[in-house]
Amino acid sequence: MDTKQLAFLKELVEAPSPSGFEEPAAAVLREHLTGVVDEVETDVLGSVHGILRGKDAAAPSVMLAGHIDEVGLMVSYIMPEGYLSAMMIGGVDSAILPGLRVDVHTADGPLLGVLGRKPIHLIERDERDKVTKLEKLFIDVGLPADEVKARVRIGDPVTVHVGLEEFGDDLVVSRALDDKMGAWICARVAEEVKAAGGAAGDLIVAGTIQEEIGLRGGQTSAYAANPDIFIAVEVGHATDYPDIDKRSYGEMIVGKGPSFGRGPNINKEVLRRLEAAATEAGVGYQFNAEPGATGTDANTAQIARGGIATALVSIPNRYMHTPTEVVSLRDLDACVKILTRFVLDLQPGVELRPV
Repeated sequence: MDTKQLAFLKELVEAPSPSGFEEPAAAVLREHLTGVVDEVETDVLGSVHGILRGKDAAAPSVMLAGHIDEVGLMVSYIMPEGYLSAMMIGGVDSAILPGLRVDVHTADGPLLGVLGRKPIHLIERDERDKVTKLEKLFIDVGLPADEVKARVRIGDPVTVHVGLEEFGDDLVVSRALDDKMGAWICARVAEEVKAAGGAAGDLIVAGTIQEEIGLRGGQTSAYAANPDIFIAVEVGHATDYPDIDKRSYGEMIVGKGPSFGRGPNINKEVLRRLEAAATEAGVGYQFNAEPGATGTDANTAQIARGGIATALVSIPNRYMHTPTEVVSLRDLDACVKILTRFVLDLQPGVELRPV
């Protein structure tokens, strides 16, 4: 991955955007899409759509969607001493929280804080091995109580104070790779399709919002755009590290390529074409079993309006919903190649109905 594209990934991932507060990430995505696509729009909920018009109105249209919200916290109470209580935005693991540095995003800018609790010396011995619940933690921003009360408001969002770093064998680690790297992939596909002269049908790339709290942006974006094909570009649970039972969760290996979902949420013709695109692009891919609802934007898109042909392409991700999510840059680039080939190969007359 070249330095320009890595810088775009870093900027997008590091833009603070818990569910319901996606504006910083949306601004990064809009700026990048401007000049690449024909139209950039933001809907009333905050999802960003970039539209690259096709050359043939009879060709199928495609929406590629990656959600730009991340899990985080929200200020729920300001204690008389100036410490802050917080609630979860999305699925946050309480076990990882004590001792983390965080950013409290106020109207006049972020405040650095720490998630505090009693030190181990002061915790009763029979409590030391138990997970400290969020309501027993507090955020210390290091300021006098009067200043805290003047600057912090109930409902201010909180994100973990970490960014994206490269490490190991072509890997990156960061919070919020779930799923801003998916939106990055969608934007990159738009670039590549345009550079190739455009596709037959319309390509809509979407940065959807509030996925982590109910797949909301995917549902409304799919309804509004009404594409013939909807592909959610997501993260999937890597199972290539200790204590993961492959018999229960399947096999998904970081660095071995994107994984295609198979199951009732997935249109068989779209999946067949994704496999063909990967083969034509000369990149590896994997499969993950999805016997029911996928828990992604593909789930709500499938039943938008009268039904949309959907698919799920996942990037293997270690340690999901932690500040140290890990993905492979090779997998990201491979996904861009697959989806670019998929879009360019679509022509009028594609039959998406099961026969």
